[in-house]
Amino acid sequence: MPKNAFIVVAFISFLLVSGLVYGANNVTVFIYHRFGDDRLPTTNVSVEAFVQQMDYLSTHNYNVISLSELLKLVKQGTVLPAKTAVITIDDAYQSVYENGWPVLKRYGFPFTIFVYTRGVNDGYGDYMTWTQLRELKEFGVDIQDHGYGHKHLGWQPKGVSTLAYQTWINDDISKSKKILTRELGEAPRFFALPYGVYNDLVLTELRNQGYEAVMTQDPGAVGGATDLFMVPRQPILGNEWATLDFFVKSLDFTDLPISNYSPPPSILKDPLIKKITATISHPEDYVAGTFGIWLSGVGWHQAVLKDDVLTVELNKSLVQPTTRVVVSGRHKASGKLARRTWILIHPEGERAGKD
Repeated sequence: MPKNAFIVVAFISFLLVSGLVYGANNVTVFIYHRFGDDRLPTTNVSVEAFVQQMDYLSTHNYNVISLSELLKLVKQGTVLPAKTAVITIDDAYQSVYENGWPVLKRYGFPFTIFVYTRGVNDGYGDYMTWTQLRELKEFGVDIQDHGYGHKHLGWQPKGVSTLAYQTWINDDISKSKKILTRELGEAPRFFALPYGVYNDLVLTELRNQGYEAVMTQDPGAVGGATDLFMVPRQPILGNEWATLDFFVKSLDFTDLPISNYSPPPSILKDPLIKKITATISHPEDYVAGTFGIWLSGVGWHQAVLKDDVLTVELNKSLVQPTTRVVVSGRHKASGKLARRTWILIHPEGERAGKD
């Protein structure tokens, strides 16, 4: 190999390892639910707003790629393309077929639908039919799994042993997978967590079932170091979170590569959290003093950086059933806010905070 070529290869390798390349190019994965359905504004986006958002991607030359293509790039360790977004839709509501699909078809954007299989299979109102889903699949739309019962899988039911809880998780997932395989002719590869709620047991069961990736509802961007079993997605819905301004801002985040974070995504044994820690990959790539850790229901705290470990002394008891932990810092090269999110589950689960 010529000496100059060797230097170039070595420099590119350094960028990949240091995180500079990954820090610059990150991908926002959006979640939608309903389109043009004013009856349920908390999960809806108007058709007019949706058109504005898709038009923004088109006129600003964003690459809208399929979810499978994004996950393949991350798995292969390939540098992610700049200005890229992915569109996903949860539940398979009828308004997707009637109002969302025509817009996406007009722009030629690929997208993934995660199906709540019981809602479709039992003919619940507001959901698409298998005939409609097969039509979309034949058109090239990616159809994946959102579970059978649309339950908070991360909350262990009261009075249920851990073994019985794992069996319950497994039964829901396997039933959904079986129905989707039967109706669509192939097994789903990706799973979107209902309500975005999970823990380590849920993720383990999904691995055991053969899924290749799991979608959360944790805010953030997908980067080269993203865990494919905790893929962040940005919901677009309601009032404030469906505006064009919010949509555009969501395209401007980047992933914060972390490891060895504690407590990890799990059902806590004790709601008292003494401290939160996370190891940052190449902290020198971030603006000094900008690191912080935010917990839902608790608030934002300045983090202390020692070597490559961020720490927040908390000493507070969590009271919400589900608490999101967001670690963030300002990336020097891009100027973007980098963040990584995970979930902690209260020992009492859905009963937490109730009298």
